[in-house]
Amino acid sequence: MNDEEPRWLTSTEQRAWRAHLAAHKLLEHRLDRDLQAFKLSLNDYEILVNLSETSGHRMRMSDLADATIQSRSRLSHQISRMEAAGLVARENCPDDRRGTFAVLTEHGWETIQKIAPHHVASVRQHFIDLLTDDQLHGLEAAYAPVVDHLKSLR
Repeated sequence: MNDEEPRWLTSTEQRAWRAHLAAHKLLEHRLDRDLQAFKLSLNDYEILVNLSETSGHRMRMSDLADATIQSRSRLSHQISRMEAAGLVARENCPDDRRGTFAVLTEHGWETIQKIAPHHVASVRQHFIDLLTDDQLHGLEAAYAPVVDHLKSLR
């Protein structure tokens, strides 16, 4: 147990932290609501994007869980729902009997192609176009060490 006095956040740090939390939650909520018009969640969309960007439109379930920062159990339930909608399928790994691939179906591919322009427009409207190029570069520079640190803990 650490007996040191906590390093409480300064007012500047507190405002920055709360602004980050509010922006993240509000943006995620808005993007998710926009995707609901297409009967998809933000999690569904993220999985479709990951699969669409890989060779053969397939990923090992364990790699997809890591890429989407989900537990394997949660991802398995998500994939089951997406399978029922015809967006993805599961295939056994030929070189590993315990391994399973998530594979983008033709319907999943058509869906991501149809929805991606709408999602990008939403990202632009609610985030990108509200910031200058300097602010975007600043955000990228500010988040890079945080992302690197958190990835190193995985």
